[in-house]
Amino acid sequence: MALVTLGINHRTAPVAIRERVAFTPERMAEAFAELRAAAGATEAAILSTCNRTEIYLAADENCAPLILRWLAGFHNVDAGDLEDVIYVHHDSEAVRHLMRVSAGLDSMVLGEPQILGQLKDAYALAQEHKACGSFLARLFEHTFSVAKRVRTQTAIGENPVSIAYAAVSMANRIFADMSRNKALLIGAGKTIELVARHLADAGVKDFLVANRTLERAQTLAQVHGGKGILLSDIAEHLHEVDIIISSTASPLPVLGKGTVERALKKRKHQPFFMVDIAVPRDIEPEVAELDDVYLYTVDDLRQVIEENIRSREGAAREAEDLINLGVQEFLNQLRALDAVFTLKQFRQRAEDLRDVETEKALRSLRNGADPETVMRSLARGITNKLLHQPSIQVRKATTAGRIEVTEWLRELHQLDAEETDHKTPVGKL
Repeated sequence: MALVTLGINHRTAPVAIRERVAFTPERMAEAFAELRAAAGATEAAILSTCNRTEIYLAADENCAPLILRWLAGFHNVDAGDLEDVIYVHHDSEAVRHLMRVSAGLDSMVLGEPQILGQLKDAYALAQEHKACGSFLARLFEHTFSVAKRVRTQTAIGENPVSIAYAAVSMANRIFADMSRNKALLIGAGKTIELVARHLADAGVKDFLVANRTLERAQTLAQVHGGKGILLSDIAEHLHEVDIIISSTASPLPVLGKGTVERALKKRKHQPFFMVDIAVPRDIEPEVAELDDVYLYTVDDLRQVIEENIRSREGAAREAEDLINLGVQEFLNQLRALDAVFTLKQFRQRAEDLRDVETEKALRSLRNGADPETVMRSLARGITNKLLHQPSIQVRKATTAGRIEVTEWLRELHQLDAEETDHKTPVGKL
């Protein structure tokens, strides 16, 4: 089994493609069941955010084409549309990729902290669906510790640079005094919580929070002195607001062109500023065609983000060093575990051989055989059987030119090469 990662992200594909392969919470159970069967995987985890969809598997190293076909079929997408935007990592590179993702080094916003929480949620979901075994559990736990090290030992997270921050920064460029503007936040998850905090810091005092669950909307709105409403109430209140920022997990748009047109008429075409940071998108793309609407998606925030990440570039180099160390630590852990497993197998085989020879000797004694003869036969039998397979394999290896095997044999059994009667200068052959 190998570690295989297959994914699509903001670097390889636009939001129009990313949203087509995003996983909704409602279909996760189905996805885990199908994925493991399709890829022949023993373990699996799925990360799906606005900027990436990634699949982590303990499976055969050649399973990537199977995963790609499954991913396309599951989302009813042509596999050909994904072939040029999909990336695949194996083993140590897959470990490195996951650690870079967790530390925010592969994010659109360099060093953004939200991705670590999203990875922890993905890990918990894999465990909930019994798709995550000991190998991925060990990988994720170690990855989280490395991400924490990056956060505490570098300055990569010092300045507020995130998708949420970038959205509010863009609004701040358009509205000179944001204390005069009213904001509608659609959704009530962690990203919208962060948006609300940044908007409040920017001076916005009047909030509406719309969510599928009214209680959750009210809870978030009350923190900033606002009001919570249901998603179904958006049309009734849309004309009251100036800023709309949306991030839900809805598989379909929650705000359509017709609703926005009617709200514009009520506002006498006073403009809307909208940022849709959801994948799949919450706001119909056709809304951007309307006059007096400034609609941005996550991909449109790149320029704002790039201006804010320059201060983190030095910290990113330090973080890369910590990632390299973390990868090596994890690989060393795996090697140590493999050694322990191999030693257990070796000991078990030796004990099995011992038990067979001991039982044979006891039968001989019960049948009245000479004890000394039995003991000598027992010792010879155990010795021959323990050495038989190793002797064959050493001969095969050295014949094939793998002379390091004899060096290992001498080291394992502390044999002195100078004591051998016949030495062939194989190193010179």
